[in-house]
Amino acid sequence: QVQLVESGGGLVQAGGSLRLSCAASGSIFSINRMGWYRQAPGKQRDLVAIITTSGTTNYADSVKGRFTISRDNAKNTVYLQMNSLKPEDTAVYYCNADALSGEGLYRHYWGQGTQVTVSS
Repeated sequence: QVQLVESGGGLVQAGGSLRLSCAASGSIFSINRMGWYRQAPGKQRDLVAIITTSGTTNYADSVKGRFTISRDNAKNTVYLQMNSLKPEDTAVYYCNADALSGEGLYRHYWGQGTQVTVSS
């Protein structure tokens, strides 16, 4: 199996920055797309940003120009640099990876989530 562990969440004032990290571990054969999603209270989980193995990225319109996703393939780690944070960015942020485990199971894997709170 593949495990994803996020870190870097916390409380920040509006206009501030945070950097989230997500490291994949376990029985990994390969990792394809990685990404970040977020879920605010009472709302559905939405895509924030994704990145392919080759580095192609895609962002939600609400975060374009403020957030940057990157990855270190050698470390099986994906990052999310969040700048100019707004109160509406407050949510639990989840890491996601499309991965093939050593057991031959290809599926979406999710982290446990990390809370990001932006105060006004």
